[in-house]
Amino acid sequence: MTGRTATGHRVNPLRDPQDRRLPRIAGPCGMVIFGVTGDLSRKKVMPAIYDLANRGLLPPGFSLVGFARRDWVDQDFAQIVHDAVKSYARTEFREEVWRQLSEGFRFVPGDFADDVAFDQLRRTIEELDRVRGTDGNHAFYLSIPPRFFGEVVQQLQEHGLAHPEAERWRRVVVEKPFGHDLASARELNDTLAEVFPAESVFRIDHYLGKETVQNILAMRFANAMFEPIWNSNYVDHVQITMAEDIGIGGRAGYYDGIGAARDVIQNHLLQLMALIAMEDPTDFDAASLRIEKQKVLAAITLPKRLHLTTARGQYAAGWSGGVKVAGFHDEEGIGKRSTTETYAAIKLGIENRRWAGVPFYLRHGKRLGRRVTEVAVVFKRAPHLPFHTSATEELTQNALVVRVQPDEGLTLRFGSKVPGTSMEIRDVTMDFAYGGSFTESSPEAYERLILDVLLGDPPLFPRHEEVELSWKILDPILEHWARQDERGKSRPEPYDAGTWGPASADAMLARDGRTWRRP
Repeated sequence: MTGRTATGHRVNPLRDPQDRRLPRIAGPCGMVIFGVTGDLSRKKVMPAIYDLANRGLLPPGFSLVGFARRDWVDQDFAQIVHDAVKSYARTEFREEVWRQLSEGFRFVPGDFADDVAFDQLRRTIEELDRVRGTDGNHAFYLSIPPRFFGEVVQQLQEHGLAHPEAERWRRVVVEKPFGHDLASARELNDTLAEVFPAESVFRIDHYLGKETVQNILAMRFANAMFEPIWNSNYVDHVQITMAEDIGIGGRAGYYDGIGAARDVIQNHLLQLMALIAMEDPTDFDAASLRIEKQKVLAAITLPKRLHLTTARGQYAAGWSGGVKVAGFHDEEGIGKRSTTETYAAIKLGIENRRWAGVPFYLRHGKRLGRRVTEVAVVFKRAPHLPFHTSATEELTQNALVVRVQPDEGLTLRFGSKVPGTSMEIRDVTMDFAYGGSFTESSPEAYERLILDVLLGDPPLFPRHEEVELSWKILDPILEHWARQDERGKSRPEPYDAGTWGPASADAMLARDGRTWRRP
């Protein structure tokens, strides 16, 4: 016996509900977005909600409430969502899906200190529970600067919105940055914990929702071929790169004082490192994954000479994508004396049995040669090569590269004989691309993460323990750079836009006899 969801998707109720091949559909619920006028809401959150509805993964009565300081009514908010969906949604626009979804749109005008507005928000949610069947289940998405988190969650508590009746749920979703350093991260965590239990707080790191990041776990633990060589006996080093070809754009107000290390390394890259280095979990539930990631983060060590094992830079004017672009200090809103880094590279170690002695190099920069995020596991050279040196002079080290974006997939680099009568060995690559192997298109990261929030499924969300461990790793580096600035000993090194970063980053690897990959 089969049935259909409200959007026409076929459902078989006789199938095992634990079968992971089945689409996971959220139960009765709604979402409230604070900060609906921002770019994140328009370009990511709203389109992802429509895409979920279009794929039949939201309940028929799903409701979306916008909260902002605008003189709008429900129809104005619906138009904002409509424009965002038309511009940024991944799936095709279908009128019947839009009509059903938009019936659940509501808008509440007000600011975060406005008690009257939060009273109206409570009444709006109660009305949606009655007419849309959201059943008291609501997620509050804080798409706002972190300095407002405390005020909003306190208002939610004071107006009876944070703690539902039994068998109902309320959850809060927060975006990075999760603090500015360890002290502020702890303060932020304490603020959230005063109102919401830990299991109801979802910290979104959108990189963890990307298909290829999740494929790291599948690649490692669903295959027998990698585990025997996934250790210091065979791995020479690991490079984790997130390169952007864009500058800071109009984000000077956010970016200046934050910089590349806080913006990306503290969250995205350390999370990637934990997934690459973790031991196999006993299960793929949230608790098991979290335990193994925390073990890695707790075992990470910094080299003693930070002036030799870290590098930072600022992009200067140059050419990017065939266009002449301005340098960081010429961007609108950036002071001429700003020491905020737009490039950061660090060397880390892991003091455990699997990885002792294997360096992990993490780097992130803006205005680099191209947009790419990848993890490269570089293996040691064969202990003995029974070939003449001239036969292997073009042979480099074997490497397994996980491409997170933009061309998601895996590449394996190894040596092969060049066709001909002589013995000449050269690098070749074996390539797996998602687009060429699967007919299904990968969902956008926010689709996966928002659905997980509504399902209460937290494996892809870092808990406060992981956030604090990450700051413990990064804080000494930031403090070292701040001391260098105060003493006038060094500043971020300029690098031309469109290149691959400052010379000091290349020197950092050269001291170890290694070089950065050029993706």
